[in-house]
Amino acid sequence: MPGRQVKAAEPDESAGTSFGPMTDELGFHLRRAQVAAFKHFAQTVTASEGITPGLYGMLQVIANNSGLTQSALAEVMEVDRSSIVKVVNALEDKGLIRRDAAPNDRRSYHLRMTAEGTLAMARIEAAVARQDREFSAGLSDDARRLLISLLKRLY
Repeated sequence: MPGRQVKAAEPDESAGTSFGPMTDELGFHLRRAQVAAFKHFAQTVTASEGITPGLYGMLQVIANNSGLTQSALAEVMEVDRSSIVKVVNALEDKGLIRRDAAPNDRRSYHLRMTAEGTLAMARIEAAVARQDREFSAGLSDDARRLLISLLKRLY
């Protein structure tokens, strides 16, 4: 393409693999950072608490919005309504939440934390805070805040 400079591809030093021009693409680095974050989460929080990043996010929204419907949860979390049932089932099976039928619509359910879920949430939040500090240990507090601010601008 005229006017476009193509720089030499940078190899991935850990595997000796070249990713070509993707190394200059923001989405590529966002995805790699997400994979690294999820891997670290799995090795720490999931290993100790049995909660994945996705379940943790859903649990936080339910805990902070008691009575939210399954449909509203799906919308807020930007997931398909059909897949939200699996998530709600998983959290319910763990005894962390309960679903109550809506009085005016038998097909709709309101989600609430159980007493066990509230206790577990305190433990899970502490584990997540520890893993987040460990994962971002290479950043100063200012750099961490800046990165979060920049990422928020993108979405």
